[in-house]
Amino acid sequence: MTLPKEATQPKPHGFDEIHILWISEGMSCDGDTVSVTAAAQPPIEDVVTGLIPGLPKVNLHNKVLSPTMGGEEFLGPFRAAARGELEPFILVIEGSIPNENINGDGYWTSFGNDLETGEPLTLNWWLDNLAPKAWAVVAVGTCATYGGIHAMAGNPTGSMGLADYLGWDFKSRGALPIVNIPGCPVQPDNFMETLTWVLYHAAGSAPPPPLDNMLRPQWIFGKTVHEGCDRAAYYEQGDFAHDYNSPKCQVHVGCWGPVVNCNVPKRGWMGGIGGCPNVGGICIACTMPGFPDKFMPFMDAPPGGSLSSMMIKPYGAFIRRMRAITNSGANREPKWRHNKDALTSGYNPRWRP
Repeated sequence: MTLPKEATQPKPHGFDEIHILWISEGMSCDGDTVSVTAAAQPPIEDVVTGLIPGLPKVNLHNKVLSPTMGGEEFLGPFRAAARGELEPFILVIEGSIPNENINGDGYWTSFGNDLETGEPLTLNWWLDNLAPKAWAVVAVGTCATYGGIHAMAGNPTGSMGLADYLGWDFKSRGALPIVNIPGCPVQPDNFMETLTWVLYHAAGSAPPPPLDNMLRPQWIFGKTVHEGCDRAAYYEQGDFAHDYNSPKCQVHVGCWGPVVNCNVPKRGWMGGIGGCPNVGGICIACTMPGFPDKFMPFMDAPPGGSLSSMMIKPYGAFIRRMRAITNSGANREPKWRHNKDALTSGYNPRWRP
């Protein structure tokens, strides 16, 4: 990708130190926090301990990963940021955002209590008070990015993604749009690689990360599962699996890979190993804004899958036959490799009389 000329010249933010305020009190299972502990490019502990050259000093505040204890000691930086007394900071949101306008006399989810009234402080209250002050806002996981499981049809909470709540045109104090890194859970290196880019931008040594129209990092979500899948060649040959024990293309057993933006088959899950189709699991489109409603029922062939596979079958059969013929020839040694009396390789000793 070629960035605009002005974007190639990072602004001199030059932050030497930055806080990461990570709230996972959205409608969430905390799976993204757990997933990120497996990151290796780079590991989150290397970022926090200052082992990555050129990054600002990072103070991480996450209820699972933070070195501070719980209670008010943990909540202190969040309260200070809400009062405008802590900056700069990056706000990371995990979990979908419920609609507190429809909660009746209760609340859907909270994070700490109001010190004066003792009443729970909702996630929405924190978003209203922190997002406008944040240097950058990052949504981690599909629940936070697009609503995910909690926002599916029939849910009673009115849940939504962060951009639905703050607005798709939201800009942070650092003039960045929301950075969406979907996945259920998020692929750990996808998140850490993107966060590291944002941190380098905060340090003044990188341009803003390029995002697509759904606010996803372009270099991560610019290709489909199918384009990076180990099984993609079977599709081209019209060779499809009919059960989960087969190594062939899984479109007939419910894989949505040809239309899903995700790099997991190419990147793997941990240390380059794994990735749903690579290990026999179909792609259920968990990184997509329409997940899960537009991809259900799982395990059924996607709409159009039968048609596309039917159309490719005659082409695939022809290609398989032609390749089999070529393969058969390539599996034979040339005829001049023998132990006979005459040299038949075509060698011509031109310097001999």
